[in-house]
Amino acid sequence: MPTSSAASAREILTGLHDVMAAKSGAQAKLNRVVRIIAEAMSSEVCSIYLLRDGALELFATVGLNQSAVHVTKLALGEGLVGTIAEQVAVLNLDEASRHPEFAYRPETGEELFHSFAGVPIVRRERAIGVLCVQHADPRAYDELEIEALQTVAMVLSELIAGAGLVDDAGAAALSKSESGALRLNGLKLVTGMGRGQAVFHQPRIVIEHTVAEDIEAERHRVYSAFRKMREQIDQMTNLAEFGVGGEHQEILETYKMFAYDEGWSRRINEAIDSGLTAEAAIERVRQRTAMRMRQIDDPLLQERMHDLDDLANRLLRIVSGQLGTAAQTGLPHDAILIARNLGPAELLEYDRRKLKGVILEEGSLTAHVTIVARAMGVPMLGRVRDIRRRIGEGDALLLDGGEGVAFVRPTPPMEEAFEAKLLVSQKRRAEYAALRDAAPVTRDGERITLMVNAGLRDDVAALDVTGADGIGLFRTEFQFLVSAALPRKDSQFRLYRSVLEAAGDKPVIFRTVDIGGDKVLPYIKADEANDENPAMGWRALRLALERDGLMKVQARALLEAAAGRELNVMFPMISEPWEFDEAKALFESQRQWLAERRKLLPSQVRYGAMLEVPALAEVLDVLLPRLDFLSIGTNDLTQFLFAADRSNPKLAERYDWLSPAILRFLRRIVREAHAHEVPIGICGEMGGRTLEAMALIGIGIRRLSITPVAVGPIKAMIRSLDRRAVMAELDRLLDAPNGELRAQLGSWAEKNGISIG
Repeated sequence: MPTSSAASAREILTGLHDVMAAKSGAQAKLNRVVRIIAEAMSSEVCSIYLLRDGALELFATVGLNQSAVHVTKLALGEGLVGTIAEQVAVLNLDEASRHPEFAYRPETGEELFHSFAGVPIVRRERAIGVLCVQHADPRAYDELEIEALQTVAMVLSELIAGAGLVDDAGAAALSKSESGALRLNGLKLVTGMGRGQAVFHQPRIVIEHTVAEDIEAERHRVYSAFRKMREQIDQMTNLAEFGVGGEHQEILETYKMFAYDEGWSRRINEAIDSGLTAEAAIERVRQRTAMRMRQIDDPLLQERMHDLDDLANRLLRIVSGQLGTAAQTGLPHDAILIARNLGPAELLEYDRRKLKGVILEEGSLTAHVTIVARAMGVPMLGRVRDIRRRIGEGDALLLDGGEGVAFVRPTPPMEEAFEAKLLVSQKRRAEYAALRDAAPVTRDGERITLMVNAGLRDDVAALDVTGADGIGLFRTEFQFLVSAALPRKDSQFRLYRSVLEAAGDKPVIFRTVDIGGDKVLPYIKADEANDENPAMGWRALRLALERDGLMKVQARALLEAAAGRELNVMFPMISEPWEFDEAKALFESQRQWLAERRKLLPSQVRYGAMLEVPALAEVLDVLLPRLDFLSIGTNDLTQFLFAADRSNPKLAERYDWLSPAILRFLRRIVREAHAHEVPIGICGEMGGRTLEAMALIGIGIRRLSITPVAVGPIKAMIRSLDRRAVMAELDRLLDAPNGELRAQLGSWAEKNGISIG
């Protein structure tokens, strides 16, 4: 065996290039391949097993009995060859028979050979076969020899796939567990059920050409791709709006470390030296890293290796010129989107008619992408680990957001159970739809105002569908998120006018633009490039007051759009009363500016504030007399109260909306607002959950603004509720908290016949 893996691999690849160009049949080509490998590696045995009909079949060999070809077959996980394919792992043994998975096949004549080395032949992240060598003398193969085998296996995958030697059933099988149905559990982000085929947000690049024609040209392509990738990482690191600090900043720093790692680039160059194309070299190193990753027990190291895998995918996309996402290439009918994470703008790029669900490796309940998905009515599951390896592009998927589970390649019984539950869900939705014209009045006669959240023109249709009382939160930033450039005043005016006209005589509360944090706009860059936590940085009203030109344009668009009717405006992220005063003064100055030009104006302008920053609660006595209404944004408020970054998946379920800390804090605010006779409501995701909404009513809330799909369940809950009884129960539980509140409230609701759903 030559001492250089690059030299031995290059020698083999040269021979394989000739084989692939030959006009002989597939079997003849494989017979030549094993002879070339055996000769180059001075190996007494070289064999190729391919996955066919769910079993690994000996397809070609030199050194074993030829009569065993197409006769010897091993199941996935059976013997050394089956173990390699099942685990997508390398085996390197000086005495094969001592391995616990060793399975002797007498027809092969392999009893003469002691040492064994085998590597998986991988295609589209799945093992489609095994390449192995054997020697009579007991010996361990060195790392350079294993690397040479892995390089050759990559080229073999192209030859095998091109020759059609692996059937569809075999190509789809990775292991016993992953060749059939899988149940994947995750974090429930958006309830609902969806079925469709798996589509990756950033599809894996399929390597079609592995053998280089010009090594120096391939090296130049890799150098150029590395430069571009490093520029991208540097730009992301310098953007204050990217992510929301904390874990995202840590991920970026890890990306940067890997992007500039000379060891990584050196290994890719060594793979090119062996005769691989730039794409094949990157994929070769990625596969080797993935195999090592499966042997790591440390969760932190595993996570960092996942980061390197993501970076390798980015490098592959750059070098191959395939930079688009599935949103640009277009979704098939009925698609389940798969991604590590998504920004809200990225999700809005997808056709909601075709998008039936989203599965994320990360994700949290109150991240803005979750809010957008809920507004779109798209079921979403988060924190599903290792999805790229466990789900293949085009795999059939069943997603149950309510149960927090997805079924991959479902069996007929799984599909039947899913369909049965879907029918029940549809029946329940029909029951909720029947409540469309029923008023949300409690059993003891208290009318609760039930409004919906919206962000796009089409969302207004939910008013008719649900019978809601109005729009309690219109997120004006959605128009900014889906635009390639800053929306002009005329564009904003047309949107706001159409929303008001569609709402008719029902009120609409417009929240002024809330950008920054995880709502990134490529055409607006913040000056503060090093915010460690942009969620608490220069965003929302803080940014708008500084860039008052943006807010003046929005103010004029809103004022003109509401000509002749009432305009409700709400300012986000108020920390101190002076911020509200300044924002209101800006609007009033624009109203005066329009009046001087004889423009038609609203009959009345009502100004409100969002309470999201806990500090505002301490100066409510100062602010409330200036307000027409107050809305509590429970999403940001929760993360600020608990000092818990809502984008951090480790904290996604750490803190409960039904904790005494949250409910006591909210109760104090509600009581103060009532004392000042200022209408108060909830417009966060908390109000869209039946048990949480029941608790909010129990602390005195009489206005909820929620996602449209939640209106039916919340209305049913309200109509089954005695408000005085639940208020008494909440006072009892909050005055002397004892144990988990969620369980106690659930038990009380069940005992009192409350429709929690």
